[in-house]
Amino acid sequence: MTEEEIVIYLEDSGFPPHIVEAGSEGLVERWMEFVGEVERGYPYGLVEYRHDLDLRGAIGLLQLEERVAAADERLEALLEHRDVRVWESGGENPWWDYGYPRNARGHFLNGLREAGLLEVVE
Repeated sequence: MTEEEIVIYLEDSGFPPHIVEAGSEGLVERWMEFVGEVERGYPYGLVEYRHDLDLRGAIGLLQLEERVAAADERLEALLEHRDVRVWESGGENPWWDYGYPRNARGHFLNGLREAGLLEVVE
């Protein structure tokens, strides 16, 4: 897929303008930022978390996985309760849609609880 086609896909899929304008690089960069936020304790709510998972769904669809492999490993290491589906971002085998970070807190933790997704409160 060309960069132009990627930009068109991102725009047609409703991604924010700053992601669309930055194309594949912006998509990959935002995913890496998201993984860092999760490592530090995701500071936003469940709705925002789900939107961020959509980034990874697009990365898979656009076949950019090799560019985020290290970030994927870091995120996967943080997820627990992998039988709980948190979102449906699409793609084949969307492992990122299952489970939630063991360090979930604040507004995000409350969102998981309110959605009935929280299995264990530690």
